[in-house]
Amino acid sequence: MKNSSIIPEPSIHLVSSNDQSNISSTLEFRYSDELDMSVSSSKKLGSISILSDTSGHNQFIVSLGDRKKAGTDTFRKASASFARWSISHSTNEYRLDIDQPSILSVNSAAFSVLEGLCLGGFDFDRYKTKDIEPKKAITVHIQSKKLKDLDDAINTAMIIGSSVNLARDWIHEPANVINPQSLEDRVKAAAKEFGLSVKVIHFDELVSMGAGGLTAVGKGSKDKPRLLLVEYKGSNSETPIALVGKAITFDTGGYSLKPSDFIQGMKYDKAGGVSVLATIIAASRLKLQTNIVAVIPTAENMISSEAYRPDDILKMLSGLTVEIVSTDAEGRLILADALTYTQNVYKPRAIIDIATLTGGVKIALGTLRAGLLSNSDKMATILQKAGDITGELLWRLPMDEEYFDLIKSDEADMKNSGAREASTIVGAIFLKQFVSDDVPWAHLDIAATGEADSEKPWCGKGPNGFGVRLMLEAIRQLS
Repeated sequence: MKNSSIIPEPSIHLVSSNDQSNISSTLEFRYSDELDMSVSSSKKLGSISILSDTSGHNQFIVSLGDRKKAGTDTFRKASASFARWSISHSTNEYRLDIDQPSILSVNSAAFSVLEGLCLGGFDFDRYKTKDIEPKKAITVHIQSKKLKDLDDAINTAMIIGSSVNLARDWIHEPANVINPQSLEDRVKAAAKEFGLSVKVIHFDELVSMGAGGLTAVGKGSKDKPRLLLVEYKGSNSETPIALVGKAITFDTGGYSLKPSDFIQGMKYDKAGGVSVLATIIAASRLKLQTNIVAVIPTAENMISSEAYRPDDILKMLSGLTVEIVSTDAEGRLILADALTYTQNVYKPRAIIDIATLTGGVKIALGTLRAGLLSNSDKMATILQKAGDITGELLWRLPMDEEYFDLIKSDEADMKNSGAREASTIVGAIFLKQFVSDDVPWAHLDIAATGEADSEKPWCGKGPNGFGVRLMLEAIRQLS
């Protein structure tokens, strides 16, 4: 598999440049109260105005919105908005002095600007054949006398941007392109490109091991389930941080079949697994000094004579038994076996799992914050702080032991689903049964935040790569 076909090329290139005299287009960021409304069309965050003079010099002014509401994410969104705008306009080169007063007015805003430029240029149009403009590369020449290590900041922003965009790109891909087999092929190719080691545990070995959750969910598909293990060695001694991501390449719901209104878009159910891969790729390229393992259970939840059924009782890799109430509560089954394997083999010092797990998280939190559930106050605090820094916001939900009563079974150790109440908490309580109390663990439910329902100035419709920057920041804080 050619890497050029699976690793998207960036649309926006950032370069450090002290001599910008030959570049006629400048980029500026201003608060709404600084905008000249005789030339500005809007004061809204991310709106763009152009000032031209007779010498051919053009000023591209991006609105930061209300000064009183500004934070680092304001600058990230503003610069991403410009990046999205720029790829459909004629200018190819811009100069940006990062020492502008508006940028200096907020701590860490400079890096957020760089990061936003690298995030905003993504677009998924691979399968369009009509009325498509040739893609062009935009170069932004960056200058600063006050930002230390400008080259390092640019490099970091571009690595993070390309990793997030890889996640977006793969999540977008339909199930006739990415299935468990082709995902394995892609993971191997990406790992080779970025110097990561890979191990794959295939279906027959999973059966022999007793991974009853993962094998049950995926056995109804001709493309059998597997467990993808990707390792990055950034340290010679410490035990790793484990990232566990659900990768259901398509979820029909199985015999608990999804209604037609909800089945479309289930190609996005691989978002967690793709995000942990993108995160470990970024960590390796940034040379983070910690060991990381990405554990990706992948399956396709299909209907066939081999598929699992409601009322089945599964024996999980941990030895616990699960009564199947709904074949559409499949993500927790594959994650449970992955969590058990991760602890048995890698003895991690911390685990973060990430998944599009429950529709209930959207009812609870809407699309602004992802659900966070954890057995560790310290882990929860680290992740919430990482969310605040990156703009990938979290809200911690409770996990009182009494919630387990909702999935008690008369015939097995537990059920895989319960009533509609507290569904996001119930999903996490199920997973908690497969995590040792001694291992700091956090579960991120991104079912509502992993994709944008509509296009925004700074982000297109569809998968947004939620979680990659968040997990990278959390790894830094855990290291």
